Amino acid sequence: MKGVVLKDKRNLGVEDLDDPISQNGSVILSVKRAGICGSDIHYWEDGRPKGLILGHEYSGVIIDPGARSDLKEGDRVTALPLSPCGICQACRTGNLQYCLQTWDYATGLSLTNPGALASKLSVRADMVIKVPDEVSDEEAAMTEPMAVALHAIHLANIKVGEKVLIIGGGVIGLACAMFAKKEGASFVGLSEINSARGQKAIELLDVDKWYDAKDEKFIDKVRADTIDGYDLVIDCSGNDAAVTSALISTRPGGTVILVGVSTNPITLPTVVAVMHELKVKGAIAYTKEEFQTCIDLMAKKQIDVLKFLSKTVGLSEVQASYEELTSGKSAAIKILVDPNK
Repeated sequence: MKGVVLKDKRNLGVEDLDDPISQNGSVILSVKRAGICGSDIHYWEDGRPKGLILGHEYSGVIIDPGARSDLKEGDRVTALPLSPCGICQACRTGNLQYCLQTWDYATGLSLTNPGALASKLSVRADMVIKVPDEVSDEEAAMTEPMAVALHAIHLANIKVGEKVLIIGGGVIGLACAMFAKKEGASFVGLSEINSARGQKAIELLDVDKWYDAKDEKFIDKVRADTIDGYDLVIDCSGNDAAVTSALISTRPGGTVILVGVSTNPITLPTVVAVMHELKVKGAIAYTKEEFQTCIDLMAKKQIDVLKFLSKTVGLSEVQASYEELTSGKSAAIKILVDPNK
């Protein structure tokens, strides 16, 4: 089969790979669609670990159901990329996302479990979820980032009428805006450095105002719209400037949700959090229930995730797609990959 392999810093290549086989009851899928995620871009920019096959957002059709007696060949599915231990306190309380083991063997994020930027994929059996007929392959492949956003919104505990600022206009940031409006936010602002994405966010109608993150009067404009800051700020970028903006844009007593991940240490003005008694929460991934909830919402047409889909490309176009997504000029939000295109 063909697959995309991480070869070096900012360098991906299409290679011939061995077909996966079922091990320990794993399910074998024919991949229909795979998404390019912001965390994938971190690996691409670092160029490590070499040989990694990325892709942890995906949909597919079962070739071999492995240990799942409730599934059969031809069933349409998606899956959580997590690999929890099943015995720690996090797992026992249903919070697989912060099990200490869960990312060590995660699909598409570890050398031991190759990802979905390939024609076929082996998936841990207990993480596989059947996709209803009402959900397309494209929607199913976007379940994972939708679940990340839903988890952040649950942690934010938005009250009807509150004002919410999203930092970062990628798919997770815009999905947070969508869910914030569904939860009753009266005003949703977006801070984004890429003007094309900022303008696109306004067109999608979940964002009421776009702030240019480079604007020297950014904070003045936030104050003008909110008096003393936003009730809730959700950072989906994870760098120094973004998290600093999140802290200083939040009203005293407000809440900051940190969704964006930095692979390097960052410096923060913690005095702002202390003096304003801010509640700062980290948000990682999602629960299995939230993942299923997103599928249910798509099936019932209660959320429209296809509005975030910019285009679908083949394996030979993946390198160019990573370059586009990091150009700082493209309006692209979500790019999906069809490994058979």
